[in-house]
Amino acid sequence: MSGILDQNCCFFEIAQKRNLLFYHKGYFSHSIVAAMSEVVKLQLEVSGLSTATRRKIFSSFVELSQNIVHYSSDALTADQAHGGAIREGAMCISTEGERHLMVCMNPIATAAVNELREKLEPLRNMSIEEIKQAYKTSLRAETPADSKGAGLGFLTMARDASAPLDFAFHPREDDANTTLFCLKTII
Repeated sequence: MSGILDQNCCFFEIAQKRNLLFYHKGYFSHSIVAAMSEVVKLQLEVSGLSTATRRKIFSSFVELSQNIVHYSSDALTADQAHGGAIREGAMCISTEGERHLMVCMNPIATAAVNELREKLEPLRNMSIEEIKQAYKTSLRAETPADSKGAGLGFLTMARDASAPLDFAFHPREDDANTTLFCLKTII
């Protein structure tokens, strides 16, 4: 009776050793994110973290989840009036001492890689003051036609992060039109 049961116990032990607060790989939708948000919020409340740190982690969790819901190219259902699409991705929150690592992964259209890179690359070199100014400017600007949130998500995460946002693009070997987008933030 070993096999899969042993593997599941091993995953649980690894998750505990790595201080894994949250992990989900599968489909995301607005209602799934709302349910996951309740769990993450409760875990953060009982963690003993400061209110400011909890807010930053929760805010980044929401932004990363929304990134999957709005932009993952692998949709189980198309956008619908009653709840939106159900799209594939993965999200992980773990702690390493005082640092809180958040990683999000989802497939995107390969054609969108350069545009996304152009949005993210400048954030790596901006100071916190420059990020705050860009955030204020984005609040006043019109929402781009292809955006679901006025482009504030990356700026919000960059503003709350303790290190520059890290990202990578991994082309899928089995599908040249799809690239795996990975985004990491440290709070």
